[in-house]
Amino acid sequence: MQGKHVIVGISGGIAAYKIPELIRLLVKEGADVRVTTTPNALHFVTETTLRTLSGHPVYSDVFAAVNEHSTEHISLPVWADMMLIAPATANVLAKMAGGIADDALTTTYAACAARKPVVIAPAMNDCMYAAPATQNALRTLAAQGLHVLDCAEGFLACGTDGKGRMQETDSLIEACRTALTPQTLSGKKVLITAGPTVEPIDPVRYVSNYSSGKMGFAIAQDCLRRGADVTLVAGPTLQHITCYTPYGDRSNTLTLVSVGSAAQMYEAAMQHWSGVDIAILSAAVADFTPEQTAAEKIKKQPGQTAFVLPMTLTHDIAAELGRTKKPHQRLVGFALETENASQNAHKKLADKNLDLIVLNSLRDAGAGFGCDTNKVTLITPDTQKDLPLLSKQEVASRIIDAIEANFLS
Repeated sequence: MQGKHVIVGISGGIAAYKIPELIRLLVKEGADVRVTTTPNALHFVTETTLRTLSGHPVYSDVFAAVNEHSTEHISLPVWADMMLIAPATANVLAKMAGGIADDALTTTYAACAARKPVVIAPAMNDCMYAAPATQNALRTLAAQGLHVLDCAEGFLACGTDGKGRMQETDSLIEACRTALTPQTLSGKKVLITAGPTVEPIDPVRYVSNYSSGKMGFAIAQDCLRRGADVTLVAGPTLQHITCYTPYGDRSNTLTLVSVGSAAQMYEAAMQHWSGVDIAILSAAVADFTPEQTAAEKIKKQPGQTAFVLPMTLTHDIAAELGRTKKPHQRLVGFALETENASQNAHKKLADKNLDLIVLNSLRDAGAGFGCDTNKVTLITPDTQKDLPLLSKQEVASRIIDAIEANFLS
């Protein structure tokens, strides 16, 4: 959202109380936010709060003398990169679907909808949401190509449980990011592996590594924003994907497959490989696994001074996918090296029939396991590009940019 111009439109529903926090987070991410409201919205959140958090006057009255321009509803859409309407009440949805523009919010929307991305986040009582007129308005707006979100289910302000809640703030921001992202992977299916694997020794112990999964999850998030259908095969990790639910059936999909061991990750990758266009193997998969898993906890014995754990090789996922790769498929691997890094990465690229390899190094501060940043080199059979230290989200974006530039253009 850095540097993006965002109009936040607020209508008169109780969910408006969540919007000051949303504005604060958008500004924190670097967005420049201008706010427009219906008159009723200001019964739920004050103009002073909105002006303070956005840093700009609030456009709430078409004819107010304090407006910066004589036609504020035209000037704002010219300035904006996108518009977010949250909450969108049943009344406002009906107006927008019917082309009625009779206040600051709906006039701004009418001037914005044809030229800029618009995200609409409905919120209302569950009976109002289910009303035929409301559903017809939602279908109409979705059919016009707007980013219409579905309501969430849960406890409502009126005291009932049902479908009518506005989606949470992080989902709204993710919907904004997606609306601003060119859908360059629309129609593509992408397989991503992420996180560590765990190789059991006995019921209470295992062999693993320091991978947090942050890099793989960032790649999955970026692919989703670009419109891909993503299958994410993840080992044990605390990471998550931010998803929003669109109205109707317009969305690309995320399929999360949770695995434990290298054998389970291999089986999942092989199961999904034949049906995807791109596979990105960012997981830190164990090269070795115990030959046997003890059925009971292994106890140390009196006088014992050492413990030997016989281990065997695991399946090489990258090599097997490379061996079975079809002409239209693209395969991206990762290499984490501590010595002869470039030489070993080039060898892995060739030996495993990869199209691109992402070389990590543990020798750079702020790179490697557990960090929010990374420093990588992108290597293809013909090119090599060193990236500076970047956030893992930015590294993910650069990786997908390289895939598109080299293989999908």
